Amino acid sequence: MSGKTDMTGTKAHSKHSFPEEEIRGVYHAIESRRDIRHFIPGEIDPELLERLIKAAHHAPSVGYMQPWHFVRITDSQLRHAIHDHVEQERLNTADALEQRRDEFMKLKIEGILECSELLVVSLTSQREQYILGRRTIPEMDLASVACAIQNMWLAARAEGIGLGWVSFFEPEVLASLIKAPQGALPVAILCIGHVEHFADRPLLEETGWDSRRPLSEILSENQW
Repeated sequence: MSGKTDMTGTKAHSKHSFPEEEIRGVYHAIESRRDIRHFIPGEIDPELLERLIKAAHHAPSVGYMQPWHFVRITDSQLRHAIHDHVEQERLNTADALEQRRDEFMKLKIEGILECSELLVVSLTSQREQYILGRRTIPEMDLASVACAIQNMWLAARAEGIGLGWVSFFEPEVLASLIKAPQGALPVAILCIGHVEHFADRPLLEETGWDSRRPLSEILSENQW
């Protein structure tokens, strides 16, 4: 584990490595990706949006089930309905946090009304038919969707576009709003748009909510 001094180190490449500049670009996207809540006006080029969705669709999925479905929200009334529901869940979350309620209420958790594009990502109803890779860990369908969202997140960062993942909602309520088929499960509201800048650190680090744990706490060998 000592071959690299940092995430963008240049040592220990294999014969199958990308060119050095491309390697650094991958790690740069990973390190500088942020959960964006503040957006500035400006439309997203349709070809760019398609590239981002294609990036998501090229994610790995257990059993190659591809258990994701994206709904693009273009109706203003529906966007406001989604925002109203998220706002209510924000208040419910604040109450559940008890001692940290006031601290939480100072945080901006979404940019639903400000972002250029709004997507709802759901687990598809057909995922239940897939057994390969899910017999012992059925939640691998959700892990696959998370991979798709991360693909889109990194692609958006490389394109200079902000993306925020909103999870303050009741899946059944959101499913009803987007008229999802029975068995489908919304797992993310994605806010996508132009940004003034990308912060040096994640918002929850900057505000003192939490900090990134050192590798020594999340890595062990042979036994926990």
